[in-house]
Amino acid sequence: MNSLSIFGTSSDAGKSTLSFAITYLLHHRGIRVAPFKAQNVSNNSKVCDDGGEIAIPQHFAAEAIRIKTSHFMNPVLLKSGSKNSAHMIINGESVGEKDVWSYYRDIDTLKPHAKRAFKKLLKEYDCIVAEGAGSPVELNLMSKDLSNIYIADEFNTKIILVADIERGGVFASIYGVYNLLPKKLKNSVIGVIVNKFRGDLSLFDEGVQIIEERFGIKVLGVVPFKPFNLGFEDSASIMNYVQELSKSIIKVGVIKLPHISNFTDFEPLVADSEIELSFISSPSEIASCQVVVIPGSKRVVEDLLWLREHGFEEKLSSKEQTVVAICGGYEMMFERILDPWHVESEAEETKGFGRIKGDVVFEKKKRVKKGTYNLFGAIVDGYEIHNGVAKKRTKKKKNLYGTFVHGLFDSDALRYTLFNAIDKRYSGYNFGEYKAKSIEEFTRHIEEHVDINFIQRALHE
Repeated sequence: MNSLSIFGTSSDAGKSTLSFAITYLLHHRGIRVAPFKAQNVSNNSKVCDDGGEIAIPQHFAAEAIRIKTSHFMNPVLLKSGSKNSAHMIINGESVGEKDVWSYYRDIDTLKPHAKRAFKKLLKEYDCIVAEGAGSPVELNLMSKDLSNIYIADEFNTKIILVADIERGGVFASIYGVYNLLPKKLKNSVIGVIVNKFRGDLSLFDEGVQIIEERFGIKVLGVVPFKPFNLGFEDSASIMNYVQELSKSIIKVGVIKLPHISNFTDFEPLVADSEIELSFISSPSEIASCQVVVIPGSKRVVEDLLWLREHGFEEKLSSKEQTVVAICGGYEMMFERILDPWHVESEAEETKGFGRIKGDVVFEKKKRVKKGTYNLFGAIVDGYEIHNGVAKKRTKKKKNLYGTFVHGLFDSDALRYTLFNAIDKRYSGYNFGEYKAKSIEEFTRHIEEHVDINFIQRALHE
């Protein structure tokens, strides 16, 4: 059986959600399938069952079909680094920073990792759904393209193009990408999915005819826009969430840090009908929020200084303001951040907000762990990804809830404990049931509008 590559004709075309949905639908047709992305660029990651660290989309897709998550599903992950560098995670483990020029210069050294991971998955699964990255036809970078060109060429995958009609220029993007692909890969394209359509689908009937007859590409489906508030890959995606606010009683403001990470922490709040969630960039916005969250950060000291420069310190230091501080945000609450090994910053010592006595010390080795935690009297299945260490993993003081643990809002009990103390009208909801229902509804939506039967037949050719 062939594997499948999902190429976008532009960035943010919906590759991640469609890759997830196709993986899910193939799995439920009895095919042993696994998600994969050779190289990801995202500050949003999770800890796998094997202890490695990978980007959210592949972890989310694997969890949705209840297979074990593994670092083989995303062998190369890049996170925010200092200046023109990136923090690299190879095979689930941090290997430090590398500047962009050196990364591209040494790209051939990463290809064996991607190849080994893909081959490892092929031993366990019949089909790999490989998500691409950005555009596959950046002509000056095609020889350095791990996620699109390298995997498709090396493993002779079938290819689906995904085009975002919402952006405009959908015909040019489809035609351009298809005709700029190397001949071998062009011949591997089985069709295109036109994504994020708004309005009457019949208005695009002529568009389908143009793509099929003039371009010679089968249209596998035209997918109407449908919000899906789960599995966000990047901060740009999560900012497009859709909320129903008619029943909201508590406003939560998440500070939009320049290097915000692990923002999937807030998916349960997006889905909570009693919560109005806002991403805030100014201290003046705090006045309307009952709860302020300092989220995770990939550059803790830089984001701490940004908060200070933008006037947040007085509000965040106040014992009257309810603050939830997660991971990097938690580290900012201590008296000092010490970085003797320059893990994240050139500064060896930085003054924190001082709500918690003591220091946070950055160690060379990153703590990457998943487990069950007791947080503020509630049981939470969460995970840790951090270099900073302190005496306590979790700390509660007056109106301050601080923890290194991500995934805390997934816990119905924790959300109830926190928000009911603020407003007794808060009753909560079952996030697990919401998640399962949302996945089922979204994948059914994709199945209704995409020719999965044709895709399945093409994979068996």
